[in-house]
Amino acid sequence: MRRALAVTTLSAGVSLAALGSAQAVEIEYWQYVFDTRVQAMDQLIANFEEANPDITVNHQTFPYADYQTRVVAANVAGQGPDVAQLFYGWLDNFIAGGLIQPLDPDVFPTEDIESDFFPIVSAMERDGQYWGLPTAVRSLALFYNKDILEAAGLDPESPPQTLDELVEAAQATVQRDGGGNITSVGIAMGMAGQDHQWWREGLVRQFGGQPYSDDGRTVTYNDEAGLAATTWQADLYLGDDAVTQIAFMDEPQAAFRAGRAAMTIDGTFRLGAFSEITDFEWGVTELPANEDGMRSNYASYFANAIGARAEGEELEAAQKFLAYISSPEAMEIWLEVVGELPARQEVALTEENLSDPIYGPFLAGLEYAHTTIFVDEAAQRQVAIDMESRISLQGQSPADSLAAAAAEEQAILDEFYANQ
Repeated sequence: MRRALAVTTLSAGVSLAALGSAQAVEIEYWQYVFDTRVQAMDQLIANFEEANPDITVNHQTFPYADYQTRVVAANVAGQGPDVAQLFYGWLDNFIAGGLIQPLDPDVFPTEDIESDFFPIVSAMERDGQYWGLPTAVRSLALFYNKDILEAAGLDPESPPQTLDELVEAAQATVQRDGGGNITSVGIAMGMAGQDHQWWREGLVRQFGGQPYSDDGRTVTYNDEAGLAATTWQADLYLGDDAVTQIAFMDEPQAAFRAGRAAMTIDGTFRLGAFSEITDFEWGVTELPANEDGMRSNYASYFANAIGARAEGEELEAAQKFLAYISSPEAMEIWLEVVGELPARQEVALTEENLSDPIYGPFLAGLEYAHTTIFVDEAAQRQVAIDMESRISLQGQSPADSLAAAAAEEQAILDEFYANQ
């Protein structure tokens, strides 16, 4: 349903008086291709243009793997988006590349941002300046196939709540053919999906460690706790008693959607796609706790920032558009279409959302979630993928692979901070 634009200084956290009025101006918005996100943004643009008939927003999308390269190339050519989507973990690369500009505090007051949004939005702040705002935030949860659990003799309304229970459920639901080959996994896994986040900010902490030093400059997961977490996770896919297979059906989410996985760990952004599942009933629960009842989670988001080359009327229009797509109205639409949680606390933490069987576990996860401060998200994610590959494909021990990963990631951090 199309709703009229209703953004005020108090509700949007921006000063519209500072924006002026844009006349007959055209701006470009860029994001990567993810079906539900594209659908949601098309709806937001239609709403915005209806309320602002003198502004046209051209929506450009690119494959995820090419997105950052396209933004860089356009900037080099003296072009590029007026408003661009970026993962919070790309921020330093976007700043260093001169791709975006800081938000004008007269338009987007810092005190309003820090009072209205979830605290994790601070990952978009550098030296007192904010460089972007999210429409939505994300946490992780355990998705489970109720039909598979019930067929295995488990209560489909009582999903695993601890790590031990997760292992037991995975063992009960994994299926093999006559040759012992896995045909349906107990839990779909892979560091290329969300498991690197679960490992880093969930398991490492639940086994008594932390992934990085408090200032984020030193890798600290290559210790007893990190090895215990890595070994625990590797045991799920190693040996004759494995309950999963890395890259089963290529992606964890694909295996779950196909009904070939009893469980998988994924983010709120998957809700839109999983809502299309009609072959079985599925549910969501919080990430499992350790034996002491401790839970840990990972929170993240994609933000929207203003392109470095936006100026004059285009800058004013871009600011007005950013104000709308980070407004309460936009967040409600995004939640409905994409399934990602509103980035404003007041919009997210409603009684209805908190009691919802789907949204509730993700919102609960935000309470104890950590947000990794990446300096090069793609490279750091690849470190975890390579670590898993060495263990699962090359037979390297978890201890040796973990040590190699820590050295590789430390080199990434050292190079970045040496250039600051």
